[in-house]
Amino acid sequence: MKKTTMKLIGTTALTLGGILLVSCVMKAETPVEAPQTQVVAPSGLVDLTTAAEMSVNAVVYIKVTTNGKTQTVTVRDPFADIFGDFFGYGGGGTQRRQVQTPPRRSSGSGVIISEDGYIVTNNHVVKGADEILVKLNDHREFKARIIGCDENTDLALLKVEEKGLPTLPIGNSDDLKLGQWVLAVGNPFNLTSTVTAGIVSAKARSLGANSIESFIQTDAAINAGNSGGALVNERGELVGINAMLYSNTGSYSGYGFAIPTTIMNKVVADLKEYGTVQRAVLGIAGADMGTYIDSEKAKGNEVDLGVLAGVYVSEVTANSTAGEIGLQQGDVLTAIDGKQISTMAELQEELAKHRPGDKVKFSFVRDKKTYQKEGVLRNAQGTTKVMESVDMDRFGAALRPLSDKNKMALNLPYGLEVAAIKRGKMMDAGVEKGLIILMVNDKPMKSLDDFEEAVREANQSSDRTLWIRAVTQSGMKRSFVIELDKDVENKKK
Repeated sequence: MKKTTMKLIGTTALTLGGILLVSCVMKAETPVEAPQTQVVAPSGLVDLTTAAEMSVNAVVYIKVTTNGKTQTVTVRDPFADIFGDFFGYGGGGTQRRQVQTPPRRSSGSGVIISEDGYIVTNNHVVKGADEILVKLNDHREFKARIIGCDENTDLALLKVEEKGLPTLPIGNSDDLKLGQWVLAVGNPFNLTSTVTAGIVSAKARSLGANSIESFIQTDAAINAGNSGGALVNERGELVGINAMLYSNTGSYSGYGFAIPTTIMNKVVADLKEYGTVQRAVLGIAGADMGTYIDSEKAKGNEVDLGVLAGVYVSEVTANSTAGEIGLQQGDVLTAIDGKQISTMAELQEELAKHRPGDKVKFSFVRDKKTYQKEGVLRNAQGTTKVMESVDMDRFGAALRPLSDKNKMALNLPYGLEVAAIKRGKMMDAGVEKGLIILMVNDKPMKSLDDFEEAVREANQSSDRTLWIRAVTQSGMKRSFVIELDKDVENKKK
């Protein structure tokens, strides 16, 4: 029974197979027009190809060379423990030797922001550079010079002498929305013209890396070499300068951070015009309102100031804008010129858009009531004066370290010799060619860096004066006073 049944099933299956085979052949012989299908992109999908093509041509590869330096080091003689002082080595067999460090090479990225060759990058990419080469996506190379650097925001402005360069339009980083698509464009690991995509993960993020920061946080991959590259929105507009990554391994592991264009625009404008950033400060110490509330709760204190977002004022500096408008300890700053302020990073970003001398309207809460006051922003010295850069053209003198031969001949341990002089601050003060500058504001002048540092410190002092002590080639002692504000005030008139 079982066998018969099996045979019948087999026969039936064979018959059905034949029918299906005929049917398949008939279908194959009868041409049928394939249905026209249209691929529709899912709703909300953004095409980033145009933005990527625009970006790679305006983002450059920066190669930096730092020359070797001669350093004096203390070394220990390996035979000192065996032979003791037999060979006359005093001091336990140690010696002072001069060593030449090898040249150091590094790289990063930059963004061309004007057709005539202005390029924005990070300060840490070009800091201490002796030579800077810029390579475009079309493989052209140019030597670049530094227009100015700002360590506080980690931005630097470079210039190459070329016209008609590809640029990126500059967008408003304030318009960025959380979740918006962005591209990170740069040269990670020396891999030129690399594009990665992600979204805006957060805004006004502070990491404590710079004294002024309000980072755009993104999950677009940013790695070593991306520094100074572009953060671009879906329209191909520059919205940030990639600056750093957050990682426990040293490579991308989730988030990168970019300096917003709202800060970049002001820094670039100041570096072009003045060579240094004209920075406005409010004159308060404080903390995010959330941080303050949490710290008070940890102490067992209940906090009810009538507002949950803003900057809590814990201290007001004398002779400051905050003092002028009457801010007090315990106030909560909530807005600048009508724009809401929720964190200290947002406050820094808003102040970074202004210069000393600008009038600004502040909103703050005191005793659960909102007040508005208008004040004039000042610099860190409590004035509205223009800060100057270390511009040797403005000083009108070329300086060089005193040679070993002249040190011996003049019995001087150090000094900066005036190698050339023209119309400028030094000539106006009476400085002449051949003079040897020994001290500036009681600081010994052993190198050009010492002079530049003395000028920077004087720029940040209240009197802003350089007191120079010098000696002539014949040994006569001379002194000079240079006021740093004089040229700027005359220029304004």
